[in-house]
Amino acid sequence: MKIEQVHPTSHKKQRVAIHSHVKGLGLGPDGVAIPNAAGFVGQEQAREAAGVVVELIRSKKMAGRALLLAGAPATGKTALALGIARELGQQVPFCPLNGSEVYSSEVKKTEILMENFRRAIGIRVKELKEVYEGEVTEWRPEETEDPLEGHGKRVSHVIISLKTAKGSKQLKLDPSIYENLIKEKVAMGDIIYIDANSGSVKRVGRNEAYAKEHDLEADEYVPLPKGDVHKKREVIQDLTLHDLDVANARPQGGKDVHSLLNSLRTPKKSEITDKLRMEVNQIVSGFIEQGVAELIPGVLFVDEVHMLDIECFSYLNRALESNIAPIVIFATNRGMTEIRGTDIRGPHGLPVDLLDRCMIIRTQPYTLEEVSQILSIRAKLEGIPITEESLKALAEISSRTSLRYTVQLLTPAGILSKVAGREQVTEEDVKEADVLFFDAKQSAHMLAEQGDKFIT
Repeated sequence: MKIEQVHPTSHKKQRVAIHSHVKGLGLGPDGVAIPNAAGFVGQEQAREAAGVVVELIRSKKMAGRALLLAGAPATGKTALALGIARELGQQVPFCPLNGSEVYSSEVKKTEILMENFRRAIGIRVKELKEVYEGEVTEWRPEETEDPLEGHGKRVSHVIISLKTAKGSKQLKLDPSIYENLIKEKVAMGDIIYIDANSGSVKRVGRNEAYAKEHDLEADEYVPLPKGDVHKKREVIQDLTLHDLDVANARPQGGKDVHSLLNSLRTPKKSEITDKLRMEVNQIVSGFIEQGVAELIPGVLFVDEVHMLDIECFSYLNRALESNIAPIVIFATNRGMTEIRGTDIRGPHGLPVDLLDRCMIIRTQPYTLEEVSQILSIRAKLEGIPITEESLKALAEISSRTSLRYTVQLLTPAGILSKVAGREQVTEEDVKEADVLFFDAKQSAHMLAEQGDKFIT
C-alpha cells in the first residue's frame, strides 16, 4: 500500500527577490545597530540614523523634509529604504519610483510625480455600518422556474444561517448577494459579515474551532464573534489619496464617506485635474475634522534621483512644503555631476536648494568580512549549501568586481555543484562560475581591446 504525506499549501515557496532578506533596520531597544540583524550587515551609523528618521516619521515631525541616501553602488541604499518601510509597518504606504520613470511621451513629468506623491499618502476611513456577522452554519440558494427561460431556473433568494457566541439567526437574502457569496468563496464554518445597506459580503476568515482538524489550506482562523448577529460595527478601510482621486473622477451620488467608497466600483473615469485634487483634499479635511478619517503620511522612495531634471526638482521643492505631503526618500550613487536640464554641476546631481531640504545619510563600502556575511545570508535564503572557503572566494571576487556580481554568482555556482554531484558549493564551483560569466569591468576591458570587432 502506497501512503503519501499531504503537505499544507501554507508553506508554498515564494519568489526570492534581491532584498527578500531585509526584515527591518536591525536596531536594539536603545536604537543602537546590532552588527548582524534583520538581514543587515554593517552600515551601523547609517542604520542608526535611519532609526532616528523612523521615530521622526512616527511622531509626525518629518513634514517638509526629505531624506537623501548617498553612497557608492552596492552599499545598501535601497535595502536601507526598505528597512525603514519594514520598521514603519504594513499600514504605512510605501511607494517606490525610479527617477527614469517620470519621462513619458503621453504624461507630464510633474503629473507622474504628483500621482506618486498621492499614492504615498494614506487615509484610514472609519465607518459605522449596520451588519449581520457570524459563523455560517447553513447557506443555500432557493431556485424557482424562470418563465423567460422555458425549462430553466433562476435564484429567487438565498437562505443563510449565521451563529455567534450569543445566538443565531436565519436570513433570507436578495438573489444579488448570491454572486457575492460565490465570489468570496464562502463555505460552512467561515466567519463573514454582510452589509445591511449595500449587501456586500466580506469573508473575515475561518472559525478557529476548525484550526486543529486539518491544515490543508493556507487560511486565517478567527474567533467566533460575540454579541448579536445583527449589530453595528466599525469598519476600517485603508486607502490612498490617489484612490480617492480616481473615485472622485467618476460619477457619484454624494460627498459622504459611503458615496465616496461606493464610487470606487464605478467603471467610468474622467481626467484627474488639479481642481479635482483640491476638492478631494477639502473632502478629506472634512472627514478628518469629523473624526471619520485619519491621515497617514507614507513614504515615497525615489531611486536614481539624479535622473530627474530641473523641472522635476523645482516641483519637488514646492510639493515638499504642501500641507499634505509624504515623507520623501531619495537615493543616488553619483558624486559631483551635471544637473539634468542645465549645464550646472551639483553635488549628487541635485540643486543646492533641494539639498538644503534633505537630511543626508552616507552609506559606506562593505569590508571583505561583511561581504562574506551578506553572501552567507543570501545563500541561506536561496537554499544553497555553501562552504566557508567558497564564501571567502566569492568575497575575494567582489573586491575586484562588485557585491551585486558575486550575489548573482551564487545560483550558477549552486547549479554547477549539483551537476557535479556535490552536496555543497565548493571553491572550484565558484571559480568555474566566475570563468563562465563576465562582470562589467571585464566586459568593458574586452570592448576596449576588441572594439573593432563590434558594430559601433
